[in-house]
Amino acid sequence: MSDKRATREALGATLLELAAEGRDDIVVLDADLAKATTTVKFAAAHPDRFFDVGIAEQNLIGTAAGLAAGGRTAFASSFAVFATGRAYDQVRNSVCYGNLDVKIAATHAGITVGPDGGSHQMVEDIALMRVLPNMRVLVPADYRAAAGAIRAAASTPGPFYIRLGRPALPAVYDDAFEFEVGRAYVLRAGTAVSLVACGAMVTRALDAANLLAAEGIAADVVDAATIKPLDEDTILASVTKTGAVVTCEEHSIIGGLGSAVAELVGEHAPVPLERVGVRDVFGTSGEADELMEHFGLSAGDIAAAARRVIARSSLSSS
Repeated sequence: MSDKRATREALGATLLELAAEGRDDIVVLDADLAKATTTVKFAAAHPDRFFDVGIAEQNLIGTAAGLAAGGRTAFASSFAVFATGRAYDQVRNSVCYGNLDVKIAATHAGITVGPDGGSHQMVEDIALMRVLPNMRVLVPADYRAAAGAIRAAASTPGPFYIRLGRPALPAVYDDAFEFEVGRAYVLRAGTAVSLVACGAMVTRALDAANLLAAEGIAADVVDAATIKPLDEDTILASVTKTGAVVTCEEHSIIGGLGSAVAELVGEHAPVPLERVGVRDVFGTSGEADELMEHFGLSAGDIAAAARRVIARSSLSSS
């Protein structure tokens, strides 16, 4: 599959589909970014169910919570840095504390925002959302997974954080794919190392597996599309088989997928682990692909981490 689409593009399109399918309970809110988040598509078709609150993200989440308390399924969208950072108190106390039916679909996450720079490159959002009681955290790998994640969130009561990105990504899944909350997907089978990735890093993990295969190293590639609740059984089965794991995320290595897998493995199946991600620094301005190289998030970086962790695994078993 060669088509490339941004995961954020799935937001407006899928919300339109849900409305056409009779989901009259769905309301959509944005914070003056409807064109960028693509919720403008829903706004054009259903202006009576769309609310642009302006550049007021705390109000965005508070209003979404109020609509949810009144029986609506509220999708609230903005850039990830604003939806999770600027409005954290409202997410915690208005949405999660009351376990309300609010779906925060945040776009432009991670460093692939590009030239907007460190102030807009949110690499802490998974950590912030993952720690909140009642919050589910979804990080889809491509357009189809994003559409499935939005549908799954819409049909599952309670708070969700759906992390969406700006750049076009290669397709990982075909049209038959069905997203399941709490499920990780094994995309490639191997025995030497587990590559557990999410979001934009899934295709890079697959590319890294190709690099490793050329060296005779067979990698298990797992798409951890749901960070919370984590699919513990699938991940533990993989790391138990391979004896080594590399986590791959376009996010800080602190508090995100790497931390979630480290916690799981440390408690249930201790094996050598390496984390590929942003290493406790802010982002910087640059083009998306340049930044992925700059921060060590390329397929080559994943393959190098795999070689290191396999070497550690061999030492520990000798």
